[in-house]
Amino acid sequence: MSGVVGYIGDKNTVEVLVAGLHRIKGHDSAGVAVVNDQGVSAVKSLGKLENLEAKLAAQPVSGAVGIGHARWATHGVPNETNAHPHFDAADEIAIVHNGIIENYQELREALQQEGVTFRSQTDSETLVHLIRKYYTGDLFKAVQQALQGVKGAWALGVVCKNNPDVLVVARQGSPLVVGFGENEAFMGSDVSAIIKYTRDVVYLDHGQVCEIRCDGIKVEDLAGNAVTPEVIHVDWDDSAAEKDGFPHFMLKEIHQQPEVIRSTLRGRISDDGCSINLSDINISEEEIKACPRISIVACGTSWHAGMVGKYLIERFAKIPVELDLASEYRYRDPIVEENSIFIPVSQSGETADTMEAIRLAKSQGAKILAVVNTVGSSVARESHGVIYQQAGPEISIASTKAYTTQVTSFVLLTLWLAQIRGTMTQDQAKEMIEHLRTLPEKVQAVLENQDPIKALAGKPKYRDAQSAFFLGRDYNYPSALEGALKLKEVSYIHAEAYPGGEVKHGPIALVTNELMVVCVAPQGNIYDKMVSNIQAIKARAGLVISIATEGDDNIQAYSDDVLYIPECYEPFTPILVAIPLQLFAYYVATNRGCDVDQPRNLAKSVIVE
Repeated sequence: MSGVVGYIGDKNTVEVLVAGLHRIKGHDSAGVAVVNDQGVSAVKSLGKLENLEAKLAAQPVSGAVGIGHARWATHGVPNETNAHPHFDAADEIAIVHNGIIENYQELREALQQEGVTFRSQTDSETLVHLIRKYYTGDLFKAVQQALQGVKGAWALGVVCKNNPDVLVVARQGSPLVVGFGENEAFMGSDVSAIIKYTRDVVYLDHGQVCEIRCDGIKVEDLAGNAVTPEVIHVDWDDSAAEKDGFPHFMLKEIHQQPEVIRSTLRGRISDDGCSINLSDINISEEEIKACPRISIVACGTSWHAGMVGKYLIERFAKIPVELDLASEYRYRDPIVEENSIFIPVSQSGETADTMEAIRLAKSQGAKILAVVNTVGSSVARESHGVIYQQAGPEISIASTKAYTTQVTSFVLLTLWLAQIRGTMTQDQAKEMIEHLRTLPEKVQAVLENQDPIKALAGKPKYRDAQSAFFLGRDYNYPSALEGALKLKEVSYIHAEAYPGGEVKHGPIALVTNELMVVCVAPQGNIYDKMVSNIQAIKARAGLVISIATEGDDNIQAYSDDVLYIPECYEPFTPILVAIPLQLFAYYVATNRGCDVDQPRNLAKSVIVE
């Protein structure tokens, strides 16, 4: 995920910036800018941070104030031109930015009409030209004024040739922390970037701008109202800081889901909340209307997200959808129809089986529309169009936030297809979008009520189980598959998943009073059927954990334990039920002493067949 750092003081500024950038996981380019007697000097590089360090060794720069950035590309391909820092036309103001500017196109066009020439394809460059527009000698006020007309998210760092003793930072949506030392100060996307140097920090709140000097800070909101921030002493060690205080990356990434879901939605919903904008599709409306069939191909967790996508697209966009495992797709001699659309789904964008499936479908004339997390990856490059998930990098091998953002991406795609094909009215779309916008808060509500999940995972009958069944129906059959995969990946408990209606066709023979059965049963059209399946398990003494909707007290009569989720629009329940399933797997695994971030025999990206 992109990240920013900044420093002002007597230390070696570049050394501090690079040390901070090393703590930012996942990037495709990086750069630094420092203010010195020559103005603002910058060095940028593509690829790993070692490339930037080599360039800095060959062309060293120095100064008492500086900013740095590690980029995870969202707008514009990964290259040095699109890498941060970005400059105004006079090369006097430099910025680093983490986040997404939703109205950048509108702002860019207005600035171009005023004579501004852009150098990059990024949304971020818009900010530095806006700041230049309002700059009259006071950098703090220029940033404050510029941001008043900006929509989106930002963790922003700004330096200026004419203000060599000032670092200005601002936050909206994306996290930002300011740290203090003796006659020096630091800025970073999170504590891990600066904890090597300080433990006393201020967490900026949404809509705040901060002027940092060696001897102190000034904080105001965008309207100019003064803010008195609270200084917090952080007691974490380096390892804990890298994980934002969480014991494992998996738990950190589970907790990032409200924000990454917001990022996936950001800029893709119209201001009136009635339509969806997917700017990187590159498939015409005529081709969408002519499409006779969609094929979704993926592996593992991405395949489960693709199954949710199949249910959504068929139900709301009325297009037949085939779902294939990428490792099997090309061996069944698939029939690729004219005008069909092929959707590969991949977190890494480098999955070998998925790449081979893309090449086959493409050779037979299919349009390739990828759901992928990594800009510039092989899957993204091979595709005609892309929906980027905006999950940021996952460090833990077991996928969590990538799954929920993939499902969120399929919701957006479904709404987009339905509005083009006329299978959904504007009122229907608006209602679905309203429900969609509530998801981050509902996910947060589950995260804030983990104690019942943690307690359940500690019970010996579940913690020490040898096998488990996961059951679900309709939208939540994929949830059962994903829940079983998470548990087996991180806890090494044998787990299988079935549609609830299939239990009596064989699997029920394995039900005993020692078999853990996790039943996904939120309120919805299929609820009564699911309860019937649960009753069949309880009649044979199975240990039933139900995932149910808050207020559903009746299900307790058929369950040994119940975990609740907030009330949710049924088609979106797979996103919400994923959270307790992930947390349950995590806590069972930690109770069993397993290495949840690096499970045995597994790799993050499977790049061989």
